Amino acid sequence: METSIVDVVIGMQYGDEGKGKIANQMAASGEYDYVVRFNGGGNAGHTIYLNGEKIVTHLVPCGVLHGIPSVIGNGCVINTQKLFDELEYLERFGFDTSILKIAENAHIITQDHIDEDSKDTKIGTTRTGNGPCYRDKFARTGLRAKDVPELAPYLVDMHSLIHSSPKSFLAEGAQGYWLDVDFGDYPYVTSSNTGVGAVLNNGFNYKQVRNVIGVIKCYSTYVGAKGYQKDDERFEMLREIGQEYGATTGRPRQIDWLNLDEVITACQMNGVTKLIINKMDVLRQVDSSWNYYKNNILISCANEDTFVSNIWKEVGMVLPGTFIQFQGQLH
Repeated sequence: METSIVDVVIGMQYGDEGKGKIANQMAASGEYDYVVRFNGGGNAGHTIYLNGEKIVTHLVPCGVLHGIPSVIGNGCVINTQKLFDELEYLERFGFDTSILKIAENAHIITQDHIDEDSKDTKIGTTRTGNGPCYRDKFARTGLRAKDVPELAPYLVDMHSLIHSSPKSFLAEGAQGYWLDVDFGDYPYVTSSNTGVGAVLNNGFNYKQVRNVIGVIKCYSTYVGAKGYQKDDERFEMLREIGQEYGATTGRPRQIDWLNLDEVITACQMNGVTKLIINKMDVLRQVDSSWNYYKNNILISCANEDTFVSNIWKEVGMVLPGTFIQFQGQLH
C-alpha cells in the first residue's frame, strides 16, 4: 500500500544556518504537495530571496511562496495577531495565502504568555511567548487553534491530511538542533524539540521519513544570553560580511569557528542523509579563516581545498554515505 513521504530540513547548529533558503529551494522544485512547519513559532526567522526581493517569514511555511498548500503543524505555537500580520505582509507581494492550513490542535500564544516571556533576563529568549505557551500546553491548560473562531477557515486534521491518501511533504524546521529543549545546552535552549523526532509528533510515522537534510554554516553562530564568541577581529568581519544579525530580534549573532564534533553528533542523532554547508563565500573573504574544532582542538587549514577535504573525511568516517554539498549565501 502506498503511503505519504516526508523530506525533513533541520538545522544542525544553533539556528540561523540557512534552513529557510534550503527549504525554499526544495519547495521550488515542484516535487512536493505540501510544506509543513513542525516546531516553534514566531521566534523563528527565515530570510528568503525570491525574484530579487528579500522576504522574511516567521511562521508561514515557505510553500506559500510557491503556490504549494502549506501547514502550520500542531508542534508549533501561534500568535494569531502576528500570523494575520504576516499573511497581510505576504499578500502585499502578491502571494495567495488562502492555501495556508493550520493543525486544529496547534496551541495559541496569548498576551499573558508574551508578558511573562518579556520579563526574561537569563536565557536571552526572543520574548515572543513561546516558552510559556508550550508550558501551558503540557500543563493541559492551553488554548488550541480550534478554540479560536477566526482560525476556523484554516483548520485541518493532521491524521486525515497525511494518511487519507499518499502525498509528498516537505517538513521545514525552526531553530537548530543544539537549541533542542532536551539535547541542547540547557537552559540556553528553545522551548521545543527541533530534531527529526519533532516531525513524528505532527502526525507522520517513522516509515514515512525519506530524507533528512541537515543544514549548517561553515562557521558557527549563536544568539542568546550565554557567552559564546571569543575575542577575534575576524569574527567581527564575518558578522558584517555575512550579515549575522537575528532575523527575528535584529540582535548581533555571536560567532565562532565551525564545531565539527557538534555537527557530527547532530547528524547522528537525526539520521541525516544529506549535509548542506552554507556561506562558503563569506569565509573566503576573511584571511586565515578556514578553521574548525575537532575533539575540542582548533584545526587551522591552509586553504579552502584542505578545509573541504578535511570535512569530507571527518564526516565520512563517522557517517559513511552522507552526501555533502558546499555552497554560498544563496542570495
